[in-house]
Amino acid sequence: MKIALLVLYFALLIGIGLYCRKNATDVNGFVLGGRSVGPWLTAFAYGTSYFSAVVFVGYAGQFGWRYGIAATWAGIGNALIGSLMAWFILGRRTRIMSQHLDSATMPQFFGKRFGSTSLKIGASIIIFIFMIPYTASLYNGLSRLFGMAFDIDYSLCIALMAILTAIYVIAGGYMATAINDFIQGLVMLVGISAVIYAVLESKGGFMGALDGLARITDEKVANTPGIFASFFGPDPLNLLFVVILTSLGTWGLPQMVQKFYAIKNEQSIQKGTIISTLFAFVVAGGCYFLGGFGRLFSDQIDIAANGFDSIIPTMLSGLSAGMIALVVILVLSASMSTLSSLVIASSSTLTIDLVSGTIVKNMSQSAQVLLMRILIVVFIAISAFLALVQYKSSVNFIAQLMGISWGAMAGAFLAPFMYSLYSKKVTTASCWACFLFGTILMTANMFIRPEFPPIMQSPINSGAIAMLAGLIIVPVVSLFTPAPDKNLVDQAFACYDKETTVPQSVALGKK
Repeated sequence: MKIALLVLYFALLIGIGLYCRKNATDVNGFVLGGRSVGPWLTAFAYGTSYFSAVVFVGYAGQFGWRYGIAATWAGIGNALIGSLMAWFILGRRTRIMSQHLDSATMPQFFGKRFGSTSLKIGASIIIFIFMIPYTASLYNGLSRLFGMAFDIDYSLCIALMAILTAIYVIAGGYMATAINDFIQGLVMLVGISAVIYAVLESKGGFMGALDGLARITDEKVANTPGIFASFFGPDPLNLLFVVILTSLGTWGLPQMVQKFYAIKNEQSIQKGTIISTLFAFVVAGGCYFLGGFGRLFSDQIDIAANGFDSIIPTMLSGLSAGMIALVVILVLSASMSTLSSLVIASSSTLTIDLVSGTIVKNMSQSAQVLLMRILIVVFIAISAFLALVQYKSSVNFIAQLMGISWGAMAGAFLAPFMYSLYSKKVTTASCWACFLFGTILMTANMFIRPEFPPIMQSPINSGAIAMLAGLIIVPVVSLFTPAPDKNLVDQAFACYDKETTVPQSVALGKK
């Protein structure tokens, strides 16, 4: 049953990739789907790029173990801040200005918005450096689940996932990715709902499981009875940092923001906002909610020996063969959808922002698309190699670097990107200040972590602080650095002043 479901699933993904080849003949079609992607596809593409196996296997298990049922706040934050507010604050303005500036990537946006080639190249280098280890970490969540479900080597799982993702992304570009993300999103919605029900039923239902969780104490964490079943858990401050990193971080991640570039129209943004938020409530809320019950299986889990990644697989190991098959496809869906989004973002950034116009002048559309397809193979191969190195040698730095990658990119890009959509006063120097602060802070956290203050030794806390600090750095530095060119800024913001006629059902007319 498990093998048959996987074969059907893979055949469907490849078939969609081949079907979408006609939409991937130029840069706009390959990277953005011709800016004509509807609300359902865009919302599911956003959600499936957001939530990978790292969330389902790694974060849900780790934070559920540490904070108990209160870890669900991370999922609620992902829905309200990472989805609802992100769409509401960034969606419309990103779509309008990115089309006005004819930008297909975040570095290209910075380059044209501020008239700075160096800013474009700097953003490209940051993405290139920090995206590959993030991509490699996506394979980590598969190892234990495949070991539990199949008697096959993990190396084969990595190769299979890499090859299949490469086929449909190279063939159909963004449109194939968006359609497959929709299918993968449906699998994730059904899968997480079914898994939660099955796991809780095995522990006496929701009330029985909650009662069992309330009876668990851990003197190393807190002596308060029922702390793991409480509203805010044993460590509300560090839980807040988790919510900030995993929720606010989406506002500055290139592969997430790029989804807004491709959306079709105003109605699609309105519908997409609702769909994306509901998707996040079910998937992210469900993952962290499930992880919150991990301590009910503490008699089967050895954190010291096997790490936090063993929690969720252990919780699922007692399920039926059919449920395990569904879980495997769920985790594959989560990983492949995020992987496809990351490699398109990486290859398009390297091609459009570093090679075309900088190294190779007057590069044709067909040559750019060809180079992007080649780079997709390169990025997937490198990430698969790094994942194999980690698996074979038990090196942990790649998994740790995923959190650092998220913090560095969001810390560098969130504030400059958001402010540049709304304010004419943002300067090039303020963008550089934020770029440098975010990347240097997170790199230092990786190499000299013991020297950091205790509250900042966690990469999660440092990443959250980098994002919040950027919101202060950009306006402050902009006050004390040369003002941007008025003509350049006025030209960028002219897109918001264009008049558009819409039905009165969409906007009330003047009296």
